[in-house]
Amino acid sequence: MALRSVNDLDLAGKRVLLRADLNVPLEGTRITDDTRIRESLPTLRLCLAKGARVLVASHLGRPKGTRNDKYSLAPVAARLGELLGKPVRLAPDCVGPEVERMAGELASGEVILLENTRFHAGEEKNDPALAEQMAKLADVFVNDAFGAAHRAHVSTVGVAERIPEVAAGLLMQKEVDALGRLLSNPEKPFCVVIGGAKVSDKMGVIRHLLGVVDEFLIGGAMAYTFLKAQGIAVGDSLVENDRLDDALAILKAAKEKGVAIHLPVDHIIASAPDAPPATTPGVAIPDGQKGFDIGPQSVVLYQARVANAKTILWNGPMGLFENPAFAQGTRAVADALAASSAFHVVGGGDSVAALNQTGLADRIAHVSTGGGASLEFLEGRELPGIKALQR
Repeated sequence: MALRSVNDLDLAGKRVLLRADLNVPLEGTRITDDTRIRESLPTLRLCLAKGARVLVASHLGRPKGTRNDKYSLAPVAARLGELLGKPVRLAPDCVGPEVERMAGELASGEVILLENTRFHAGEEKNDPALAEQMAKLADVFVNDAFGAAHRAHVSTVGVAERIPEVAAGLLMQKEVDALGRLLSNPEKPFCVVIGGAKVSDKMGVIRHLLGVVDEFLIGGAMAYTFLKAQGIAVGDSLVENDRLDDALAILKAAKEKGVAIHLPVDHIIASAPDAPPATTPGVAIPDGQKGFDIGPQSVVLYQARVANAKTILWNGPMGLFENPAFAQGTRAVADALAASSAFHVVGGGDSVAALNQTGLADRIAHVSTGGGASLEFLEGRELPGIKALQR
């Protein structure tokens, strides 16, 4: 996918509107995880090194189109300044006369963080009037917020259609390159490890990848829907009963395409998350029990398949990894990925959280920050925020 890169731009003296993803978790005004801020730094530093005057835009939380100090970017401005080693002023808004004045007075090498774009109801509606106002602030638009690229909002699409020069930031380019590599001639064998609670969340990804993948390793609660669809007892495990026919259709399509779908052959079970765990001797789960993780035989099988692969995508944990009693399957997948020399991509909030929990993230080729955007990209959908950069 050809995108013009921020690397290719002459930014000296120009006002750059940099759309970053600074939607960090907060406890009051304390940032509990500054990963997204850190991920935005390479592009921001590059713009500053090129002599740009930078206005950073981002959303934070869901203020529902009204000003709410609970969702102010003030803590983000403070942390961004600390990481950059220079002051980052917070504008009182993301548009308006005062913001335009601040943008006009901005000197080369200086940074302003615009206030939460979602304080305006027009942001999520891609309102043309709001887009016109925001576009007046800059000469160049750089989108580095891959995590918001699946949203046709003012700050991702509207301004891109109204500012003369547009480009992808370094993180955006990195995400598009890594995920695109999975879809376009991946080195074989290509193995997808997919988990999480719901088949419905991953149905589009599985269907789209059937054309390029060699095998799927399915874990998490979604595995019980596939097992029940085949008439296998799953006890009281979480099942999407309205997706049983979909699961069977996927199994049939995979067989027709010669794609192997591996399901757990044993499980770690309990009557409740806080009850004593046990291991099933085989694939069936007795009544009154729920599956919470893949079992030891499944771990051996899945690790062997991961070790055999040349390209690997992992999206979704193998079990209730937040509970140490049910974290072994997810940990085993993380260990197998870290030990593999394959090109591997980890995506999805829970997968990334599990990976961070193991301390193995720095041994993975690419850890996607995209969440929903990553899934939609892998489903083959056109992402509005990326399309807007391709003009």
